[in-house]
Amino acid sequence: MLPEHGIFNLEKHTRTQQVIFVGLLLVCLTGMITPPIALLLGLLVANLSGHPWLHLNHKIIRVLLQVSVVGLGFGMNVTNALLSSKESFILTVATIFSTVFLGSVLGKWLNTDKKTSHLISCGTAICGGSAIAAITPVIQSDEKQTSVALGVIFILNSIALFLFPTIGHWLSLSQEDFGLWCALAIHDTSSVVGAANKYGAEALAIATTVKLARALWIIPIVLLTSFLFKNKASRIKIPYFIGFFILAMIANTYISQVAIATPYIVAVAKIGLTVTLFFIGSGLSSSVLLAVGIKPLIQGILLWGFIATMALLAILI
Repeated sequence: MLPEHGIFNLEKHTRTQQVIFVGLLLVCLTGMITPPIALLLGLLVANLSGHPWLHLNHKIIRVLLQVSVVGLGFGMNVTNALLSSKESFILTVATIFSTVFLGSVLGKWLNTDKKTSHLISCGTAICGGSAIAAITPVIQSDEKQTSVALGVIFILNSIALFLFPTIGHWLSLSQEDFGLWCALAIHDTSSVVGAANKYGAEALAIATTVKLARALWIIPIVLLTSFLFKNKASRIKIPYFIGFFILAMIANTYISQVAIATPYIVAVAKIGLTVTLFFIGSGLSSSVLLAVGIKPLIQGILLWGFIATMALLAILI
């Protein structure tokens, strides 16, 4: 048993963690800081004071992200969204299947665990953590394999949030080109929206629409995975919130009463996204980063470099 003073010190430490965490969370809720800064605050919490509610982190991120994305749908137009999705269709298909194939080759070359390699490939090809969550039950990966894949994706997502806007400005990419590049080359929806939002309103609209259309490719990739791993197809986890996102766009486009409230809904959604990135950062402690390992990280970086370069060249040419 812990001595009485030991229990007291532990409780005091936990309360301190909670006060720091809630204080920084309230700062993010003010809407006065950008998503990249929120991510940095989360990283500081994870590695200095600690996350007092880490066991709830994944569920909070998932719910917050979905609600925020639906909220952003109220600021978008159906006609523009369809046009963006149509123009990016061929590039989407090309980048998804080439990334999955290259991931398989790199996994064998690096001698990475087969299931971990496939999870990283699918997460890079489609939509990060959501794709990994859908593929995991199909290949029956264990907790370590799934955690390593998620760790690789979240590390690279964090870098993308800062790197992509910098490269975009350096290359003088238009809002349209940058939004499309984000949607194709950044893994998770949270970082896609965060980077595009930093670049501009048009980039945000295009990036969100194209990324969510891309997420629907989870279904054929799950079916392909079940064939490759010779497993019976499990129940496919379809990202149903995409349907609510579409309904939000339709309401904003065709219902004038809804359009009046659009600026307020979108503003709240952007704050929700900022808070989401704070939670993502707060889950990236040094122990999580060290658990990833060098080979999966190299595979993730090489795959990410491939899809980012391929998409950018296609857009520029």
